[in-house]
Amino acid sequence: MTFDLEAMKLAVIDAIEDIKGFDITVMDVRKLTSMTNYMIVASATSSRQAKAVADNVREKLKEKGFAIRGTEGEKEGEWVLVDLDDIVVHIMVPTTRAYYNLEQLWGEAESRRGHIKPV
Repeated sequence: MTFDLEAMKLAVIDAIEDIKGFDITVMDVRKLTSMTNYMIVASATSSRQAKAVADNVREKLKEKGFAIRGTEGEKEGEWVLVDLDDIVVHIMVPTTRAYYNLEQLWGEAESRRGHIKPV
C-alpha cells in the first residue's frame, strides 16, 4: 500500500468521530520536531470512552494497512496516546486536556480545530 499521510489523517479523524470523540484539533508539527508530522488531539467524556476511541483508532487504521507503533495510558484512560509514527493521537478527558494544554504547548504548529458535538 502506498503511504498517504492525508488518508491516514482522515482515517484517524473518522475513527475518533465514530466513537463520539469531540473537540478534535489537528496540528502540523513538521517544522517543530522530527518525531512526527502531525499531532491530533481529541476529547472524550470519560476514561472509558477515551480507551474506546483509542481502540477504534488502532482498529480502523490497521484495517487500512497503517502500522501502529504503540499505545500508552490505556490503564488509567485519562490520556491515551496512540503512536502511528507519522501521526501521534492524544485522546484525553477534558480536565486532563485543559491541564496539559497541548495546543498551547505546541503553539507554533499550524492547527485546525473542529468542534464535533457529542450526540
